[in-house]
This record gives sequence, C-alpha cells and structure tokens, in this order.
Amino acid sequence: MQMNKNTILVVDDDSEIRDVIHVYLRNEGFRVLEAENGNRALEIVRAETVQLIILDVMMPDLDGIKACLKIRETLNVPIIMLSAKQEDIDKITGLSTGADDYVTKPFSPLELIARVKAQLRRQGFTAKTEDDSIILVNDLAIDIAQHQVTLKGEEVALTPLEFSILELLASHKGQVFHADKIYEKVWKEPTGYSDNTVMVHIRNIREKIEVNPREPRYIKTVWGVGYKIEK
Repeated sequence: MQMNKNTILVVDDDSEIRDVIHVYLRNEGFRVLEAENGNRALEIVRAETVQLIILDVMMPDLDGIKACLKIRETLNVPIIMLSAKQEDIDKITGLSTGADDYVTKPFSPLELIARVKAQLRRQGFTAKTEDDSIILVNDLAIDIAQHQVTLKGEEVALTPLEFSILELLASHKGQVFHADKIYEKVWKEPTGYSDNTVMVHIRNIREKIEVNPREPRYIKTVWGVGYKIEK
C-alpha cells in the first residue's frame, strides 16, 4: 500500500483507543504518530510536521482543551477533539479552544476517518481515496460501501429500503424530495397508489435515528413539498 503524505497525530491516554485509531488511519495510508498525553503531544508537534491532530479531552497532566490552546499558539492545522462528556463538548463548541471538529465517545472509527478526510480536504490536503463512501450528517454516519449506518458510534439496523431512502436524502443534502420522487428512485417503479408508503418508511427511519421523532434533527419535513436532510 502506498503511504499517504499526510501525518496524523493521535493523542489519548488510553492505549487501546490509540491502537484502534492507528490501525484505521494506517489502513487508509496515513502516517500516524502517537502521544499518551498533552505534554508529549506538544513535544511531537515541535519536532514533527503534522497535518492533523486527533486530541482526547480527558487526559492527566495536560488535558486536551489546554493542549489545544497551547498548540494553537504556534500551529494552525485541523484539530479533532474526542470527548465522552457533554460538558466538555460544550467547552469545545465554545469556539475558544480552537478545535475544528469533535467526535463523541463511543465513536465509529469509520465516522472518525470520514471527519479526518473532510478536515484535510478543507485545508487543501489530499486524502488517499477520492471516492469517499461515507456520508456524515451530524452524529450519523452512512457507509455506502458497507451498507451500514451508525449513530454516535452505535450501529442502526435499517431495512434495505430504509437505507436507500436515507442514502438518497443524505446524498443530496438541502434538496427536497417529494414522496412520489422518493418512491420512483428507491422502489424503481411508478408511484401508483402508494402515497403513504414513503411516509411510513420515513416514520420508521425516524424511530430508529431520532431522539424525538416528532422533532427530527435529520430528516426534515417540508410541508406540502416533501422531505430533506439539511446541509
């Protein structure tokens, strides 16, 4: 396998998490460096050129938030924070830390890899694969190649038709699809008398991926027009 020119620094005091992330990044062709705490991370970024940092929040000595602030004093590369606590997520999203993105634990390695590639693209770096098969919608990761959906790292069991509907909407973020058009594209046949079929499937998807299906975060209803997933 040809090695990618991009170097990723993984910072986490949990060696098992570092190992898992390392394996997935290496399989994508990235060069991977590891640090077990914030102080070691600072030593590495002074000595090595890295294109992205994955940084855990909860670490001894120098935690991820303080390390992020220190790194930002001299380095402007994408930083993805890992956090298991809501209060830490609130700090990360307060814009003062300098983090570019965050992923909550437990997380799907595929989701993390997709976010790494997205950050590298935004920075003008080239990831190994041009044809990314993972679509991200907030905490929802849709792996087209594996036909798999994960929500906050947990797999969601969708039927083939439910997956196809979600894939269609997620592949065209911001575009509104009338139920008839969804039926034609997913079922591959004219609408006929199946007006409620799509609505029932949308409801089933929402029951599986939404905290409150009556106030959906992912699949939005545009009344009188159809359904969409926002950009």
